[in-house]
Amino acid sequence: MKSEKNYNYAILFYDVGQKRVQKVFKICKKYFNHHQKSVFRGHITPSNLIALKSELLKVIDIDYDFITIIELVNKADFKEETLGNGGTDSESIFI
Repeated sequence: MKSEKNYNYAILFYDVGQKRVQKVFKICKKYFNHHQKSVFRGHITPSNLIALKSELLKVIDIDYDFITIIELVNKADFKEETLGNGGTDSESIFI
């Protein structure tokens, strides 16, 4: 029997039509920390992840827009490195 994992950290990035950018941004901001341009990340409960996806599906055009959510078991299981200007409002480069 395959066991399900509870993901509690995620990275989300998107490329959506200009008419929907602000709506998608506002939805993502409710659930995550804004990292850089169209990139968000942070802790999220499984139920909030379901709610986030539901809200996004109501706003986006699934034939045109692109949203990726990378789900992680915890923030300790990956390494992140940013090259170049990380911006002034970004979280720490290394998690």
